[in-house]
Amino acid sequence: MAELVCVRRLTDQEGQKLQQIVRRGSTSSVRYRRAMMLLASAGGNRVPVIAKLVQADEDTVRDVIHRFNEIGLACLDPRWAGGRPRLLSPDDEDFVVVTATTRPTKLGQPFTRWSLRKLAAHLRRVPGRMIRISREALRGLLARRGITFQRTKTWKESPDPDRDTKLDRIEEVLDLFPDRVFAFDEFGPLGIRPTAGSSWAPAGHPERHPATYHRTHGVRYFHGCYSIGDDTLWGVNRREKGAANTLAALKSIRAARPDGAPIYVILDNLSAHKGETIRRCAKKNHVELCFTPTYASWANPIEAHFGPLRQFTVANSHHPNHTVQTRALRAYLRWRNKNARHPAVLAAQRRERARIRSEKGIRWGGRPAAV
Repeated sequence: MAELVCVRRLTDQEGQKLQQIVRRGSTSSVRYRRAMMLLASAGGNRVPVIAKLVQADEDTVRDVIHRFNEIGLACLDPRWAGGRPRLLSPDDEDFVVVTATTRPTKLGQPFTRWSLRKLAAHLRRVPGRMIRISREALRGLLARRGITFQRTKTWKESPDPDRDTKLDRIEEVLDLFPDRVFAFDEFGPLGIRPTAGSSWAPAGHPERHPATYHRTHGVRYFHGCYSIGDDTLWGVNRREKGAANTLAALKSIRAARPDGAPIYVILDNLSAHKGETIRRCAKKNHVELCFTPTYASWANPIEAHFGPLRQFTVANSHHPNHTVQTRALRAYLRWRNKNARHPAVLAAQRRERARIRSEKGIRWGGRPAAV
């Protein structure tokens, strides 16, 4: 059988960047859809599920995944061809890129960043290598090589000492027992206010929503549960995050597989997710809690499915109260689950996974079957 196509293990920065793009949606449609493909694949979703999620061809999803494995996040931007021949040699272009990405103070210049004018002037005065280039040509060269003018940002690595162990376990259960793996997380806060979005409208006459100054409805949090094998998403709105709500979600997940065999729930390290009561209930009901590493919630498969939930129920909305907002969320979830996957495809994949488990001698619980 051909090897499954999936992204390599993400770094913390890559996972956080993809999660930011999918959750905010404030970027081009191409970058948004490609980011959703990569985040969904990193969360263990198979190519057919991802293709349905982003309404794309399965081959396109595979191409994006392969491209990411080769060049990283640079695959988010399409490489458009065309234009007149370049006047600078590849070596000159490399030198321009290296200079642009070097702090000016290291090159003896009295400023902390380059402007196009300052950079072009410096390149004309480099001893033994004078490069004459206009500001517009310099702008185009840097854009072509993936160098853009950006705000300085902070970064953080996961300090979790068990980062690799947790990611290995998540990948293991997704690979061996996809029909028994679930993901849980909270989505929000959800306020009652007109929310910007986009829609089809006559040119120059966009849909308009009123502004708000007093918000007296409070907020809600959507507690979502996602079944990997069934590609089904469900959940409820709560006033706050808490251990009692997490416990209710685990009971809902356990009820989805009432056979008593072990199930696996992927969730993040929020304190409301790992209290003593929750751990005791999980152990009693044969539920293994697979926690994502600190600052690595991108490893949760449900994250990719929160993007469309925001785009089609929160963005471009003006709900008068939480009751109407909750009804809209439930209506979308019913539509999503009804149109998610064809039952015949799911049944075929279950049979194939059962055959693989049989050949490997794997039983429920993650241990080799007795011989």
